Amino acid sequence: MIPAYEEIINFLAAGTTAGALADFQPSAEARQRVAELLVRRKQAALTMDEERELTHFLELEHLMRLTKARARQHLAA
Repeated sequence: MIPAYEEIINFLAAGTTAGALADFQPSAEARQRVAELLVRRKQAALTMDEERELTHFLELEHLMRLTKARARQHLAA
């Protein structure tokens, strides 16, 4: 299984525009994977690799929120 955060990394690595960045949404598969990991975390049932995957995703997701906000500012200017 490809880690959920790989989708964000691949999107950024391919190059993008402010508009595409502002519109980016993880796939349904990635969102489902993160939801499953969050449930498993609440149940204290994550493996170390799963915890790392979730942590990486959440860190990148936070960075993407900040970046998307900045991209929207550039688009509005």
